[in-house]
This record gives sequence, C-alpha cells and structure tokens, in this order.
Amino acid sequence: MRGKMILPILALGMLGFAVMHVVRANQEKPRPELVVEPARSSYETTLAGTGIVEPRSENIAIGSPLPGVVDEVMVRVGDAIQGPDAGKPGTPLFRLDDRQLRAELRLREANLAAAKANLRKLEMLPRPEEVPAIRARVTEAKASMDELTDAYERAKKLFAGRSIGEEELISKRQAMLNAQAQLARADADLALLLKGAWEPDLAIARAAVEQAEAQRSQTLTELERLTVRAPISGQVIQRNIRPGEFVGTPPSQALLVVGDVSVLHVRVDIDENDIPRFRSGVKGHAVPRGNAQVKLPMQFVRVEPYVVPKKSLSGASSERVDTRVLQVIFALDTGTPDVYVGQQVDIFLDTSEKSAGSSK
Repeated sequence: MRGKMILPILALGMLGFAVMHVVRANQEKPRPELVVEPARSSYETTLAGTGIVEPRSENIAIGSPLPGVVDEVMVRVGDAIQGPDAGKPGTPLFRLDDRQLRAELRLREANLAAAKANLRKLEMLPRPEEVPAIRARVTEAKASMDELTDAYERAKKLFAGRSIGEEELISKRQAMLNAQAQLARADADLALLLKGAWEPDLAIARAAVEQAEAQRSQTLTELERLTVRAPISGQVIQRNIRPGEFVGTPPSQALLVVGDVSVLHVRVDIDENDIPRFRSGVKGHAVPRGNAQVKLPMQFVRVEPYVVPKKSLSGASSERVDTRVLQVIFALDTGTPDVYVGQQVDIFLDTSEKSAGSSK
C-alpha cells in the first residue's frame, strides 16, 4: 500500500515545485536604483557631445632646451607663475646643473680680459720709457756721423797734398757713409716709435676683443638657457620632474604643465555627423560626470575650423574610434566650483531656431 502512494506523492511534489517556479518567474523584479543619475538636457532640441576642461591658454607642456641633470625645481603644483613682462624674465621653473658652463664662463672672461689688455697696450704705444732711449740713440748716431764726416773732409785735404794714400781716403769715406746710414736708421726707429701701433695691428686686437666678448655672451646665453622660465602668467598644473633626474631633448614626457586657469575653457568634440546641426554662437551647458544636478553655463568662444580624428573617448560601447570631430571652444563662468583641468564633462547645446536666431 505504501509503495503505491510513493509515486503520486512525488508527482504532486514536483507539480507544486513547477507551479511555484512559474509564479516566481512571472513576478516583476524591482528595478535597481541608479547610483548616478544620468545627465539630461533641458532644451527642446539638443546637440550633445563630450568635452574636456582645459586652461584658457590650453595646456602648455614645458620642456628643456638642453639635456642635463636637474639641479633645482623652484615651483610646486598649484603655484602661481608670472610670464615675461616689460623686458623682465618669467618666473624660474627649474634649473639644470650649470657647473661646467660656469667654469667655461670663467675661461671666457679671462680670455676677454687678456684681449682687452692687449688692445690697451697697443693703444698706449709708444711707451714713455722707450722714447728717451731712442732719442739718445739718434743723438749718438748724429755725433758719430759728424765726427766721421769731419775725418773724411780732413782726409781729402791730406790726399790732395799726397800725405795719405787713396786706400785710407776710401776707408774714411766708407766710415762716413756707414755713420749716415746708422743715423737714418735711428731717425726711422724714432719716427716708428712715435707713430704708435700699426692700424692693422689695432684692428686685429679689436677683433680679438669682439670675438672674446661674443664667446662670453654665448656662454652667458647657454647658462641662462639652463634655467627654464614660465612662458605665460598662470598656474602650475602638473609636475613630473625632481632634482637629480636626467632630462633629455626632447623629454619623454612633459616636465611641467602650466596654463592660465583664470578662466577655464571646455574643448567640445562635435561628431562629423552632427556638424550640419551645429551653429556658431549657440548657448549650452556642461554637466560634470557623476553630478547630473550641476549645470555649468558656457559662453561660446570660437570654432577651430579643422576637423580632426577623435582623441577623447567617452568609453561607450557604441562609440566609434575612427570618427572625426569638429572642436568648439566654450568658456565656463569665472569661479566655477569643483571643476578641474582635464576633467571630462557632458555637453548639451541648444540647437533650437530661437537659440540660432539669438546667436546671429
């Protein structure tokens, strides 16, 4: 009897389980609550896109004009910097090791001092101490010539009276001629001394000074290039450099990133398929990712009239990576809170006829 009841009981149990499973399967499951509310547009007709927050000056990647080891970094992230103004250099950002160039500068300055001293020496010729000696030599040569001339004149009279021979007369004449030559040489040496330095020698000395000055200026320029300064006024956004690191040319990454963050811009990517719907001057707002309740008003700045391959990807599964975009620049209101450079935002542009008419 019991054996006959087992099969019906099992059949009833399986039937009840099937009924319970069907009932549970047909029940509506509660929708999970959204962790982050998606951004929504408040315009009648909307052109949506994505944008990247950037400084008004765009991101400026600071590099190094020369390779070397970093000796000192003068700024930190968030520091305010000043660009060149009225001939004054910008804020120093970092400096490379300059010991070799400073040693070379000392050598250049020594060469310049030697060249200037040589030029000054030539310009001061003749030396006052040399003139009396040369004048005395002229006087001595003149006295010697007078003596030998007198001896020659007396010898001619003696030769006429046949008191001396012809050989002695010739000897006296030759001595007189040698004395005349010595006097002429002494006069020429005195004139050369009083004339001073030769003009071509002065020109060579001046050229040597100019060359030494140019070499010194070149070293000073190279020394100044080791200190990298701010190209604009703004703020240090990122720092990827520390003392002791080697910097190549070009560096593998931006050593510093600076920009003018007094007004933040948003670089909006307009898909090439949406370009016909876009009009310059439209109004719109930005919504930060993860905070759909915040709407940041934007002011149209400009259109960059060059369609480029899309680089900023939102991560959507339907997004094409081979598309091209038109980049439009908008400005956020001054003092916009909790928005950072490089942050990605959702963009909604008003493409209604009313907005298009007001922008014209």
